Amino acid sequence: MIVAIAIAALLGAAIGALIAWLIAAARAARLEERALAAEARAQAAGQAQAHAIEALVERAKNELSNATAKRASESVDALVKPVAETLENFRKHVGELEQRREHAYGALTTQLLEVSRTQEILRGETGNLVSALRSPNVRGRWGEIQLERCVELAGISHLCDFNKKLAQTEDEKRKIPDLTVNLPARKIIVVDSKVPLTAYEESQRASDAPTRERKLREHAGQVRKHIVALSQKAYWDLQVTPEFTVLFLPGEQFFGAALDADPDLSEYAAERNVIIATPTTLIAMLRAVYYGWRQEQLADNARQISELGATLYKRIATVGEYLATLGVSLNKAVDAFNKTVTSLETRVLVSARKFEDLHVAPSEHPITELTPLDITARTLIAPELAPPKLPTLEFKNQPDQLPLE
Repeated sequence: MIVAIAIAALLGAAIGALIAWLIAAARAARLEERALAAEARAQAAGQAQAHAIEALVERAKNELSNATAKRASESVDALVKPVAETLENFRKHVGELEQRREHAYGALTTQLLEVSRTQEILRGETGNLVSALRSPNVRGRWGEIQLERCVELAGISHLCDFNKKLAQTEDEKRKIPDLTVNLPARKIIVVDSKVPLTAYEESQRASDAPTRERKLREHAGQVRKHIVALSQKAYWDLQVTPEFTVLFLPGEQFFGAALDADPDLSEYAAERNVIIATPTTLIAMLRAVYYGWRQEQLADNARQISELGATLYKRIATVGEYLATLGVSLNKAVDAFNKTVTSLETRVLVSARKFEDLHVAPSEHPITELTPLDITARTLIAPELAPPKLPTLEFKNQPDQLPLE
């Protein structure tokens, strides 16, 4: 019985436990279903929310992309606009420069054509000049013109004579240099102009160096011949010129080319009392002559001033002597006048006034009172005017007839 009760209790407990488990299982199943449903609802809500978020994100992305693109476009426009304006200005400037270049190119072309024509004319004129200078007379006249130009530049035309005849030699050959420069003390400098152009011109037209050197040596030889010819004239024998003569070459290039070919040319000329001068050195020499004339003139003026001062001083001293003599004479005359007045008053007029007392003298002519002079001539104090010793008052001529020496 007890076993049955125990079994029944155990069975009841088992059934109760089973029922409880079934209830719990059912409740757990419902909870699970609810959880699954909730999860499903949550998943559905999450998916919907995710889709919404994705849509919002996509929309945000689109809006952000549009905004970014707009801002980027605005930024690009802000950056590109100055560049575009600069490029436009640069394009306009390039266009203006191109127009100016075309204009300048056209003007340059015109100028080049003009220069080309001028060169042709100059080449022709140069050829004519070279042809003309091949004539000895023309060369000589050109050298004289250059010589006259140097004299004008030096400013001493009034001290120079051109083509002046100096003297005649025994064989009646006249010595007429191209230029004579007057020096102080009646001296002169003789200048002869020579134009050795033939060999020099041929050396410039030579196409090879050996020919050019040979022609330059010929040019130096021509200069040597002129030195010898000028030395043989011996202008210094006339005793009016220093012992040298100036050989004038009207171009620096003539002398330079001759020295290049013959370095001893200057020494060779100096040994023969010939000084080679180009326009530059000749102008310097003429300016030195002008300076010498100025110094001579200043010295001459100083001599004249000294002589004039001595003469003036002598005449002032002479006038002082005459004035001193005249002052003594005036004092003597005043003294004589006073003595005469005293004698007249005390000796003569006293007796004459007695006629008034006797009423025989005419009343309309009374005797005037005489007053002695108390003024004397001033004595000269200056040592230049006061003589050391006055001469006597007895002289042959009147004071107003004395010569002023």
